[in-house]
Amino acid sequence: MKTTDLETLLQRHTPADDDERRSLDAMRKALQTLREPFSRHQKEAHFTGSAVVIDPIMGRVALLHHAKLNRWLQPGGHAEPSDGGIMSVTALREAREETGCAVRLHEWAMTPIDVDVHLIPERGDEPAHYHLDLRFLVVAEDPEALSLDIKESSAIKWFTFEEAYLLIDERPLRRLLEKSEKILRTKPGVSVR
Repeated sequence: MKTTDLETLLQRHTPADDDERRSLDAMRKALQTLREPFSRHQKEAHFTGSAVVIDPIMGRVALLHHAKLNRWLQPGGHAEPSDGGIMSVTALREAREETGCAVRLHEWAMTPIDVDVHLIPERGDEPAHYHLDLRFLVVAEDPEALSLDIKESSAIKWFTFEEAYLLIDERPLRRLLEKSEKILRTKPGVSVR
């Protein structure tokens, strides 16, 4: 798969803090060294796409309780060959699959709003590896369609940003939510609760 789109996104992205800067540097290096950067069969690390899914009417955020990791997270996952190496396509597909909602990129955030490299622990015959995650802001066009994908999650729910912050204990996800909330507060079209 072509990596041109991803190279461009990584070159244009501006990190918000030192942690995100380290993630961005690691992604740029990995893109040059990984033989199959979009394949989950690339054992040590691979690129993933995730999304903060927003209810545009109520200004809420959808979080799912990840069954394997036992944590509240944003929807997201592995790239598929049909995504063509375009990480926004991966994030949108994963958001649709994991929320049941029709989704689109937020008109004021068409590129990733955050990047994060995080370790996925060993599970069964799958060794520990890194997810190189590009994170997008996504709008649910039909928030009432929110539904649980039992293959991935044990729960899914709309939360106010205030409620979501109380559930999140990791800094990169908190940073992602803070960036999302800031975009929604400063750009027209979505209220924030």
